[in-house]
Amino acid sequence: MQLPSTLLIAFEVGGTVAFATSGLIEAMRKRMDVVGVFSVAFASAFGGGTVRDLLLDRRPLFWVEHEGYLWLVLAMAVTAPLWLSVALRQTGARLMVLADALGLGLFAISGTSIALTAGMSPLVSALMGIATAIVGGVARDVLCNEVPHVYRDHRPYALCALAGSAVYLGLTALLVGPGWASLVGVVVATGSRLLAVALGWRLPGWRPREP
Repeated sequence: MQLPSTLLIAFEVGGTVAFATSGLIEAMRKRMDVVGVFSVAFASAFGGGTVRDLLLDRRPLFWVEHEGYLWLVLAMAVTAPLWLSVALRQTGARLMVLADALGLGLFAISGTSIALTAGMSPLVSALMGIATAIVGGVARDVLCNEVPHVYRDHRPYALCALAGSAVYLGLTALLVGPGWASLVGVVVATGSRLLAVALGWRLPGWRPREP
């Protein structure tokens, strides 16, 4: 079942804002110039959805079809000096964690729904949800000259996106309304990531045998 268009747009706007915020925070930490700040914010906000749309051969790309997303991120980047430093003083590192987790959940479910509507299998739809959720963060970290957080953190990240997508697909298969199924999926993905950070859940590292 397809998400209602208004709910899908709300998810994409929310995910765009969340990941643009995480990109702006990281660019600020790296003391980038104006070009760097804009580049990181745009890559964070649009990277995952762009890869999803390319893999699904979906045209126009979501941020080309909805030009308002571009203006939204542009406005966030321009006004960041006015609000971001204040927000960081009030919340510290928690803002980055919350923005990243919220963007993860919203984009995981929107990506899964779009792929499912395009006729993809549940497995491919879940993978499209994961790609939508994590590629923006990977692009952000690469542009900031960091090993992508998703690969070095050891706390579940992509698995949280997979859990949310799986719950959404399972509820959809049980004929639960797409609105409720998507909201539960977002809660599972975002909530499991926040719990992983708060409780220190960790995945085992890869340790190949010594030759």
